[in-house]
Amino acid sequence: MAKYDAMDEIEAGTDGSGLHIGIVVARFNASVGDGLLASCTAELTRLGVASEDVTIVSVPGALEAPLALQKMALSDEYDALIALGAVIRGETYHFEIVSNESARGILSVQLDTGIPIANGILTTENDDQAAARMAQKGADCAAVAIEMANLLRELERK
Repeated sequence: MAKYDAMDEIEAGTDGSGLHIGIVVARFNASVGDGLLASCTAELTRLGVASEDVTIVSVPGALEAPLALQKMALSDEYDALIALGAVIRGETYHFEIVSNESARGILSVQLDTGIPIANGILTTENDDQAAARMAQKGADCAAVAIEMANLLRELERK
């Protein structure tokens, strides 16, 4: 339904039929990564993405995710990518470095390649916060990846 008369509105849906999705999941904080991955793949399936159209790649940690995402984005095999993992604050400055640089790397890959990437690398103060967020964030990333892939297809048709 158009909200603005006489204006062209582009709305991308969340029908994942026919889309190829790549997922990069960090093994550091593995229980959170597993929870993110479970909710993400369940939502992809619910939204119509066929299991054979999903590729899951495992990397050691959040800082390694951007490189794997870049390689996948440059392959021209994926309509969208998803980054999953968790960076949980410790007692050192390392938390800020990993959080900031992994996010920067993911954004750079997305902008440099034109392949949408849903960033599901949680950055939390503690394990409880990560556990509380992982199911919803994983599902959200699935929906974001599909919607952005569909949006880019619609924009290319313009």
